[in-house]
Amino acid sequence: MTTEKQAEKWISDLVGALTDPIITWPSPWMADIPDRLKDRVPLERLIMCARAQKGETPTATDVEALIYMFPLTLERPIGRDWTDIYVYLGTKVFGKETPEDIRRDTLDDQQMRDLNQLKDWIYERRIAARLDRDRAERRERKEEAAERKKQEQPALFDFSTV
Repeated sequence: MTTEKQAEKWISDLVGALTDPIITWPSPWMADIPDRLKDRVPLERLIMCARAQKGETPTATDVEALIYMFPLTLERPIGRDWTDIYVYLGTKVFGKETPEDIRRDTLDDQQMRDLNQLKDWIYERRIAARLDRDRAERRERKEEAAERKKQEQPALFDFSTV
């Protein structure tokens, strides 16, 4: 990848960290996601961008995974492994605020694979949404430019009056 393309991708990732949508489980409970979680997303994403610059594979953040699962946990019961993953994410996101009797500091290997797969999936959906938005914006700009050019170009031959 050329340096110019790398710079464009890096800038797109930085802008995306601030403007990309938050991916959630589709549910009426999406509206109840606490603002204190949503407010953390841009900073966590920027940290992930910095880590990606150092060679780490980018993925969704722990807070994004927690937000994704939040509406699902209000909608229906989830299995034991996903409950452990959800509590683990809560422990990582809230740290010392997490009560000792429900803290979960580790996951087994399969649970960690499941969590990483979820985070990769969320990241892919986020990037796809950004690319769709960028394509729509480019198409809109192109249509506006064509319309502007059409309006600015004088009609050299108008045969309707003959």
